[in-house]
Amino acid sequence: MSSDEFPHSVYHHHLTVPDSVLDRNGHVNNVAYVQWMQDVAILHFESLGGAEVMQAAGATWVARSHHIEYLKPAFAGETITIHTWVANFRRVRSLRRYRFLRPSDNAVLAEGETDWVFVDTVTGRPRSIPASILQLLPILDGDTA
Repeated sequence: MSSDEFPHSVYHHHLTVPDSVLDRNGHVNNVAYVQWMQDVAILHFESLGGAEVMQAAGATWVARSHHIEYLKPAFAGETITIHTWVANFRRVRSLRRYRFLRPSDNAVLAEGETDWVFVDTVTGRPRSIPASILQLLPILDGDTA
């Protein structure tokens, strides 16, 4: 599936796999995928003006859990496209999904999700996600991206 086939609510990020993220088997280390998930979530949120809105709300996002399914290996020098989208909002939480693709052969390398919690920066406690944040992030229901 090409990035052109994804709905507008999906954020796309391209990267070239550096040698520094390879494991002893010569392919991308599992930890790199978690880092990329966090990085692309932040890039998506910031691209929508989320950093300023979140700061004004006095809160931040904290990862509660990550789930990743590795499907095919990736290697140094390959281009990867990471797609991310928000699947839902609950009172204090939001589920974000990710898909890692290799454009050269359209292979799905990995799929994952992060359960994010909206946390007050002063108290450190979860708090309701304000409308100003909800309005920034379009929801793409399900696993269809």
